[in-house]
Amino acid sequence: MNNKISFRTNTIKKLIKKYGFVLSGFSKATFLEKEADYLEKWLKNGNNGSMGFLANHFDKRLDPRKLVDGAKTVISLAYNYHNPQKQIDPNAPKISSYAYGRDYHKVVKNKLVKLFKEIKAELGDINGRCFVDSGPVMERDWAKRSGLGWIGKNTLLINKDHGSNFYLSEIIIDVELEYDNETVDHCGTCTKCIDACPTDAISDSGYILDAKKCISYLTIELKEEIPKAFSDKMDNWMFGCDICQDVCPWNRFSTPHSEPDFNPKDQLMNMSKRDWVEITEELFDDLFFGSPVKRAKFEGLKRNIDFLTKD
Repeated sequence: MNNKISFRTNTIKKLIKKYGFVLSGFSKATFLEKEADYLEKWLKNGNNGSMGFLANHFDKRLDPRKLVDGAKTVISLAYNYHNPQKQIDPNAPKISSYAYGRDYHKVVKNKLVKLFKEIKAELGDINGRCFVDSGPVMERDWAKRSGLGWIGKNTLLINKDHGSNFYLSEIIIDVELEYDNETVDHCGTCTKCIDACPTDAISDSGYILDAKKCISYLTIELKEEIPKAFSDKMDNWMFGCDICQDVCPWNRFSTPHSEPDFNPKDQLMNMSKRDWVEITEELFDDLFFGSPVKRAKFEGLKRNIDFLTKD
């Protein structure tokens, strides 16, 4: 590897550390051939449910060079959000811990934009784009290629040292860097996530998720009424679900995040079951200002709460 490429790589690695990302890796921007076959079959089987957008921009989703002219490198990054704190009332409808604080799209995107500006200031006129769970990017697959971890049986990216409680993001740039190697799968014979999923959303052998059965999909993405078949299988989740991560043995290595924006409001954590049942739109707007939960809107969250608490 020539000195210029090594200099670029080391410079970017130093800059990344300034912004608190727990993991980073670089991979060559190319067509994801194996992943294309998997995605095509997954979509053909209807595993995306009503998320039709996942079938859009198929070529762009699989080739970053169609997103950034002359793209040569995908920089994959992970930002920790692990919070062991739980809601006070054990009977209250539950919110996934990733949604406790401010919307990660905005928090992490702000860090990415600043990071990219510094990269350009150090290395010159570089063309690129930043993505945080946005745009047609196969983030887990790029993170896997960049050596951040492996895609586990629960279909989430898992790292031996940090578990899976982190947000993934990417910067696609038009310069070559030193590329990282993929790691190996460490799920082994473990089936904890498969066994624990109350809706059987994960296939018997793992690695395939039927989104139509996933509690996160049912409480966030699904806009129609939740099917009655799930009435006794929601495990009291009203927004998202943490089950397959909570039972994953690798998450015993997760450490609490240090991002103030991800800390929940005290009022949110102290809400009782009755408080949630009686929630008003005004309180919803106040509790979830700038939160990922706003995505469900008041009507959506109320639908979920009513589904969980009806007699």
